[in-house]
Amino acid sequence: MKLFQKLIAAPAIISLASGFAVNATEINSTDLSDYSNSNNLVSLGDFKSDTLFPGDWAYDSLRDLTNSSKFNGNSVSRLEAASELSNLIAGGEGLMNGAAIDRLSDELGAELAIMKGRVDGLESRVNTMEAGSFSETTTMDGGVEVLLGATDGGATESLQFQYVWDIDLDTSFTGEDKLEVGIAAGNASIETGGVLDFGEPTSDELKVIDLNYTFPVGDKLTVKVGDSLKISKNFDNACAYDGLTDELGHCGDHKAHQVGGDVSFGGQYDFGNGFTFGAGIAGASDGLLTKEDSSAYGLNAAYSGDNYGISVAYAMVEAETATSGTKNDSTYWGVIGSYSFDDAPLSSVSIGYGTGDTEGSSTNSSSWFAGLMFDEVGPGKVGLAVGTDGLHASNATEDMLYEAYYSYDINDGMSQTLGVYYQENNSGTDETGVVAVTSFSF
Repeated sequence: MKLFQKLIAAPAIISLASGFAVNATEINSTDLSDYSNSNNLVSLGDFKSDTLFPGDWAYDSLRDLTNSSKFNGNSVSRLEAASELSNLIAGGEGLMNGAAIDRLSDELGAELAIMKGRVDGLESRVNTMEAGSFSETTTMDGGVEVLLGATDGGATESLQFQYVWDIDLDTSFTGEDKLEVGIAAGNASIETGGVLDFGEPTSDELKVIDLNYTFPVGDKLTVKVGDSLKISKNFDNACAYDGLTDELGHCGDHKAHQVGGDVSFGGQYDFGNGFTFGAGIAGASDGLLTKEDSSAYGLNAAYSGDNYGISVAYAMVEAETATSGTKNDSTYWGVIGSYSFDDAPLSSVSIGYGTGDTEGSSTNSSSWFAGLMFDEVGPGKVGLAVGTDGLHASNATEDMLYEAYYSYDINDGMSQTLGVYYQENNSGTDETGVVAVTSFSF
């Protein structure tokens, strides 16, 4: 007989040696508890029989089991033998006939019942936990950012500590759609100095900052509708630069490519081969497409190639004065481009340009930006950028903004960003800032 078959037969021999055999249906909970804590050990030295002799397959099976690497010659309890039997049966389909399985199951019924009770109890606990957790269709991404910054000049000179905590819950009902809920809290009332791009300022209140639903219409069109939703969420932005400050993070166009909104409806059409077109409309919280609200409209066209990309955006924002009822609508244009390098210390170059025009004003305004990314500098990356601090009239001296930063991963869930910025204002109140941002993701 093969060793595998000997091991299967061994538990039955052990039960004969110990003189204990019972059917699983005869076991109550007290019996199981008492028996599971008993020793009831059997070893080859304890085995006495006039019918089994060295060299017999049954005798050898018992010896093989007790001397295996699992037991190392130690005494074997019936519970351990039943566990080994369960493993062998699970992995030995086709090597045992039905009669042998029935015989061994009856012989070690008590022990198998004990193990089944433990497994069922564990499954019950797991099911209870799963009932109170997210469904299998919902995922959660979250993070905490902590900022320590110091500013010199400008409106305030201080050492600041701020935090922001946010989570995104994404649920799919069809596998192709997505319901997104964004929740955030932070201790700031405004963004630090009005300069840094640092989360949502909520004054220590927990707020729903975004709620939107995305779903496909056919193979090419994706529709997005929601509250507290920017129209620009439907846009492709060709910028490859990660900004430290808020303005330079918008890559020279903080109006057309970043057109906002509250109640918003829009979508994007993918033509294939890198071409996309996006559009949307948004209104204030008191309405959409009504005389009372200030609606916004946006359009975007983009192309993305292997090493470069370009995007063009247009936005029109309605504005109505409360006193005269006259409209002062503003229109904005923006273009952003980037190029990525394959084998160079310089990873990408990004440039951007934006314009703005408001009804009733005879002067157009513009903004520009240029940024460089170095993605492999030691364990992290370096960002360098320069640009105007917002839109400026063509006949006015521009406010300028400069930044440099280094960002690296501490581990899979933590990263550190160290940076400095300089804000050059026409008013003469230039501001210099030094910041350290620690990010935790989960």
